[in-house]
Amino acid sequence: MIAWVEPSLGREAMGEPPDGWTVAEWPEDATADADRERVEFVVPNWEISRDLGALTGLKVVQARSAGVDWIVDRVPAGVTLCSARGARDAAMAEWVLWAVLADLKAAGVAAEQQASRTWKHLDLRDLAGARVLILGHGSIGVAVEERLRPFEVGEVVRVARRARDGVHGVDELERLLPAVDVVVNLLPATPQTNRLFDARMLAAMRDGALLVNAGRGATVDTGALLDALGEGRVRAVLDVMDPEPLPDDHPLWSAPNVILTPHSAGDTPGAERAAWALAGEQLRRYAAGEELLNVVREGY
Repeated sequence: MIAWVEPSLGREAMGEPPDGWTVAEWPEDATADADRERVEFVVPNWEISRDLGALTGLKVVQARSAGVDWIVDRVPAGVTLCSARGARDAAMAEWVLWAVLADLKAAGVAAEQQASRTWKHLDLRDLAGARVLILGHGSIGVAVEERLRPFEVGEVVRVARRARDGVHGVDELERLLPAVDVVVNLLPATPQTNRLFDARMLAAMRDGALLVNAGRGATVDTGALLDALGEGRVRAVLDVMDPEPLPDDHPLWSAPNVILTPHSAGDTPGAERAAWALAGEQLRRYAAGEELLNVVREGY
């Protein structure tokens, strides 16, 4: 039996393959490869995922990302798709904490002043006592909350797709926004979350509040965000945007009150190792007939 994986550094973290299995790099032309009908398990990237339909024996697609919006529509019917939920939690949570502190401690302004050799007092804000809303409170949200706790935030407001004990449903979001200082958006891209954070939601935010987006760019209405930034009503730190990559003439580059990073929050050496290790564990589970982790259902 054969598993094909994307050609990427760090694959050794998968560990030894199960008995009777061969793990090989994805071939240059999967559609013409003699082994394509024997491949049951794959770990693809965006470019090679377009050839999944050529693998007639395929049973499992294991993504190395927590979000699967980039591949969910490419997985053939009857094939199980699994995410890398959990593998990048620490890296993502660290980025979120950096984003919040970078804004509150005026890192962007400090960098500009250093570049222009300007000695001017910085207007700094406190994280202690701040109310933080985490939108999309899954495993990454839990990791973010754990890292916020030592900073003595005033309150963490949890919001998820459905309400549960201690967590509000997303239908309550507009009501909750006026009372928080920081909104951390961790939403995945689905038809239900597309531009969920629109002009109405931005208007509901407290004046001077911060929006941190580490989820997916399409969950925020970019035009509405640009208007809110330009008016000085909100500030933002964004790792994800709509569109991506951001064109060099896009107004977000020069918008006020915003810090941008190029969709890199979860891409650390530790996260890469963890994602590959998860892929190895999943292969061994599949080979042993055990239940797979992180099976994606309903595209979410």
